Amino acid sequence: MEKIFVAKRVAGKLFATEAAVDAAFVEATELMAEMLKARKDVGVSMVFADNSQVKLMEALKALSEARTAMVGLHGQLDEAKLRLGIRTKMDTEPKPHLLETNEVIAKAV
Repeated sequence: MEKIFVAKRVAGKLFATEAAVDAAFVEATELMAEMLKARKDVGVSMVFADNSQVKLMEALKALSEARTAMVGLHGQLDEAKLRLGIRTKMDTEPKPHLLETNEVIAKAV
């Protein structure tokens, strides 16, 4: 199989994974906002569900680290593509998953 087709297949999975991490980050931050609103709406103190919020912050930190790792992976795969002699951009096809992620991000803003 030609290298360009293999590289495009890998790039497609990379883009999908990057979008999934971003979407998960958006969902988790929206969850935090809902948890904070819920606490206020039911009229309980900040101490209530504090442990749950701490766990969610740990999850957000892990998602942030995952995003940073994906950025690093993207750079390494870019270098690998060049070492293989592939000079073509891998993002020539529309990425529908990015449209979905952008819609989620727009709703969050």
